[in-house]
Amino acid sequence: DFLCISLQNGFIQLRYNLGDKTVILQSFQKVRANRNTWHLLKAGRVGNEGYLDLDGINITQKASPGMNALDTHTDFFVGGVSSLSLVNSMAVENEPTGFTGCIREIVINSRELKLTVTDPKGGANVGDCDGTACGYTVCKNNGTCRVENSGFACSCPREWRGSTCEQSIYCSLNRCGSQALCIPQPASFSYSCVCALGWAGKYCNSKITFFIAKFVGNSYIKYTDPYYGKRDLQHSRISVNFTTNQTEGLIVWMGKAEDEDNDFLAIGLANGTLKVVINLGERISVPLMHSKYSSCCDGRWHFVTVVQNQTCIKVYLDEELILFEDIDPDRKYTALNYGGICYFGGFEIGRKVNMVTAGLFQKEFIGKIKDVVLFQDSKKVQLMNAEGYNVYNGN
Repeated sequence: DFLCISLQNGFIQLRYNLGDKTVILQSFQKVRANRNTWHLLKAGRVGNEGYLDLDGINITQKASPGMNALDTHTDFFVGGVSSLSLVNSMAVENEPTGFTGCIREIVINSRELKLTVTDPKGGANVGDCDGTACGYTVCKNNGTCRVENSGFACSCPREWRGSTCEQSIYCSLNRCGSQALCIPQPASFSYSCVCALGWAGKYCNSKITFFIAKFVGNSYIKYTDPYYGKRDLQHSRISVNFTTNQTEGLIVWMGKAEDEDNDFLAIGLANGTLKVVINLGERISVPLMHSKYSSCCDGRWHFVTVVQNQTCIKVYLDEELILFEDIDPDRKYTALNYGGICYFGGFEIGRKVNMVTAGLFQKEFIGKIKDVVLFQDSKKVQLMNAEGYNVYNGN
């Protein structure tokens, strides 16, 4: 499988192969060879239907029956490759050559790649395209960069300060306590504190403990499973008690949640119905529960258990088996390689649930969670011994 964006005879081409055939899309207009002109390119696919947008002119390749998952297990290359043997013969028209020009602001699945010296795994023959100390987006929050003898300086909007306009004036003298985040509130000329797990209060200076976690929105707990290396990933299990009066929300996401190829097991609410989704390597989704089980948003406690036995999935709600399905009788992928990471209630501050889950779930969870058990462990997960923000005592 591959996906490649290239410049061919002055036209932009998107080529991808999901395992059965190569799809080719080409821009209507040519890219002019002008160093002073930047072009905005958007390209990708939804299932096996591709799209290519160059400077606002869009082309869509209608999908035909076939494969719909991009299964790539290589590094991501920008501008060229370390070895021409890595380029599939169908990925370009002619012999592959490296790109000559400037590239900036690469966003993959809503996450921007940092094109710096330290962040990529490697590279060669790449220089500074801007040619000055200012570079691209050196000054944050709409600051203006100017070149000086000693390097650069930023002129900041009135609500920001710091060498790169990174600090809000409302947070410059904040009283937020241990590990808390300061969130500027320009409308009220003030700020608010988002408390780290185990802290509460207006300024997050009150130490708390709890056995029931209360999520208020924009909340999350990230738990790292200390026994992950010893788990049998072909036979996983998770149980959790929850209560809410909301009809939407992500309750649990077992998985690294770094990119679309990561395995995961997810439990949440959609349209007032319990929803379970699992990906063992092919982005296979378990169907929604039947509407008669939509009473999970009634403010009462509910107990849900999801059991994965290779590709066979069982879901219990309040100790009643409500789903038993084999999501892949061919057993192509049978292990839940979740990386030892479990998210509860949402993801890190700034990572929207609908973006990270590609629309599977729409919002962060608002409600309470307790009694989480992984696999056949004799002890419950100690949610207090994790990373998190904006989570409070739900006792």
